[in-house]
Amino acid sequence: MDNPTGAVLFTTVGLNQYGFDIFSVPLNSLTVERQLTDGISVNFNAQFLNNQLSVVFISERSGSSRIYLSDSPNSSPKLLASAPGSCFHDRPIVTNGRLLFISAHENPHKPFTSWAALYSTPLDGHDSVTRLTPLGSVDFSPAVSESGKFVAVASYGSRSWGGEFHELNLEIVVFKSSDPGQRVVVAGRGGWPSWSGDSTVFFHRKADDGWWSIFKVEIPENLDSSRSSVSPVAIRVTPAGLHCFTPAAMNDGRRVVVATRRADSKYRHIEIFDSELEEFIPITQKLNPEFHHYNPFVSPDSNFIGYHRFRGESTQSELIPYLYPVISPIKELQIIRVNGSFPTPSPDGDLIAFNPGFIGLQIVKFDGSKCRTVLKDRTAFCNSWSPTEKNVIYTSLGPIFGAVTATVQIARITINSGDSDEVSNEVKILTKDNTGNNAFPACSPDGKFLVFRSGRTGHKNLYIVDAMKGEFEGELRQLTDGPWIDTMPNWSPRGDLIVFSSNMHNPKNTEAFSIYVIRPDGSGLRRVYVAGPEGSSEVDRERINHVCFSRDGNWLLFTANLSGVTAEPVSLPNQFQPYGDLFVVRLDGTGLRRLTCNAYENGTPTWYYGSELALSGLSLKDEVVGEKLKGDFDEPLWIKFD
Repeated sequence: MDNPTGAVLFTTVGLNQYGFDIFSVPLNSLTVERQLTDGISVNFNAQFLNNQLSVVFISERSGSSRIYLSDSPNSSPKLLASAPGSCFHDRPIVTNGRLLFISAHENPHKPFTSWAALYSTPLDGHDSVTRLTPLGSVDFSPAVSESGKFVAVASYGSRSWGGEFHELNLEIVVFKSSDPGQRVVVAGRGGWPSWSGDSTVFFHRKADDGWWSIFKVEIPENLDSSRSSVSPVAIRVTPAGLHCFTPAAMNDGRRVVVATRRADSKYRHIEIFDSELEEFIPITQKLNPEFHHYNPFVSPDSNFIGYHRFRGESTQSELIPYLYPVISPIKELQIIRVNGSFPTPSPDGDLIAFNPGFIGLQIVKFDGSKCRTVLKDRTAFCNSWSPTEKNVIYTSLGPIFGAVTATVQIARITINSGDSDEVSNEVKILTKDNTGNNAFPACSPDGKFLVFRSGRTGHKNLYIVDAMKGEFEGELRQLTDGPWIDTMPNWSPRGDLIVFSSNMHNPKNTEAFSIYVIRPDGSGLRRVYVAGPEGSSEVDRERINHVCFSRDGNWLLFTANLSGVTAEPVSLPNQFQPYGDLFVVRLDGTGLRRLTCNAYENGTPTWYYGSELALSGLSLKDEVVGEKLKGDFDEPLWIKFD
């Protein structure tokens, strides 16, 4: 099978700002906080080993989420053996000499099915990886009982992902460590299980009154693994009036450590809930009142509590690089994460333009060595260089998520020469006032025309306009016309096709978009089926955006929901679409390949169109040039208090 080549640029929502480290506090002194990881990259979802200083955890430092062990806060972490070829690992646990973890390296070959599954390997790494999740099933968030006899997971079973992410349609499943094939459903709804001893499982779910709460079930002493389910009563543990997530139970059966979100606080904090006294004991609110704290865990002796949080704003010695290489599943294809949205390379490949937080426009050298501001203090998004004019770039000015009538204009920006931090520019508006939402410009290969999306008729359709004169002096031609949404167009390298996202197959569904191609003269409109053949039950669930062509025009790059979610979204900072990953497919819809695999939203991808010489010589600078780490992220916006 031939593979796409070159390099792909993209952005990941929030990740560059997370700056997570693992911390712990002793129960006998809740005012003493100790950092357990080394302040490098993003470190999260840890578990204690045999003492309060040693942890296994997930880190993004190697270009994907992998498993590390830290023996002490001052030591360099050790990379642990895991699933070969996997770009995603999560929730590591060490029990009885074995490492259990979630990985997403096996393709289920079913659309809208997560790749997440539970695996096991000896801690010394001298044996093969064993899959504990049955083939065809999906598991998240493993937990091991005190003795190591039982394992609990939050599981989809063999069901497909339904598209939900505010609360996943999961079950709590228990099985014996010695017999992972015999699984028993112990709760019909719930996620993030945690054991107290060998008999009680705590978990979270959204209660009927709307509050995320902690529940528990008592597991029968002699669990009958020959039955696929049992019916213990799920007892609500935490009260209404606040949200409680991601429990970590202590072994006394009455206390559980939780992450809370209270109506009078903007931050998620760690607290202990005593179910006998029916009271909360705050922990992190006193330590770091204005930081979010996530996903607590408890030491084996229940004397220490751990969690991860933002480590604090960085100094000039710790900067977020503008460009960061990510592990690629395709050897011939490089993948580069850009610290900004809508990255796009200049015609010669020497510069990359991007929107920092949708405010303004910046350009960075392709080796990441210098960044300059072209436009500031204006909302801007989606950029396209002129292929024939090195210093000309097109962008959209106005609200990115605006309604069809919102004022968004297409702008042509000429970047003047100079090497200062802020370069001068000339901004020419190409679309007329009172024409609604004009956005997502893409320049033709000959530099003469722009294709863009406009809401001027009351529907968002595609138009072509003169790239120099705009619609004031040049011709404006409508390319698509209908009561649906056509958006995010991109021109093929030969100029013979335009690819875009559209819901024209089902205009009433404004959440599902598929790939379409059309000739610039309006002929040859057709749909590229990705999730299945025409007429299949799955194809109309496609949510595909930001489609663009490869250099040779044979491949399409895009972001999509095809692999569902990879972790429980409620355990993460805000993600608008936590199911977004990058994919490539041939122009005829064959050869689908997944490029990224993590729990975040990856988006706004583009293909690097520079020369082969520039690409082969790509070498990101060892000296980091970038922005200060500010921890600019928030709770999921769908966590409500009404």
